[in-house]
Amino acid sequence: MVDSKVTEMRESAVLLTAVADPIRLQLLHLLVGRTRCVCDLQPEPPIPGNLLSYHLKVLREAGLIEGAKRGRWIDYSLTEGALERLHSTLPAPASVARQLTVVR
Repeated sequence: MVDSKVTEMRESAVLLTAVADPIRLQLLHLLVGRTRCVCDLQPEPPIPGNLLSYHLKVLREAGLIEGAKRGRWIDYSLTEGALERLHSTLPAPASVARQLTVVR
């Protein structure tokens, strides 16, 4: 039980670390509900192509996005359940309320 909880926390940390960067968070927002060509994924302010590739790689390795090659371009989209997995990494309000104790 303890090992599974530790593994779960590590997996949560990987996901949260992947989206903790403002550029990667912007990229996720650009992909919500649609597939986009890499040529359309330039965040604001624009960044160099090699840096964009790095951020996409981090999101891919975290399992949040996937790419499909189309000729010389790659189309990116969120993986199935990506937003739900991110949401599940955060503590549920009910469990937090149970952990809080009032000190008088």
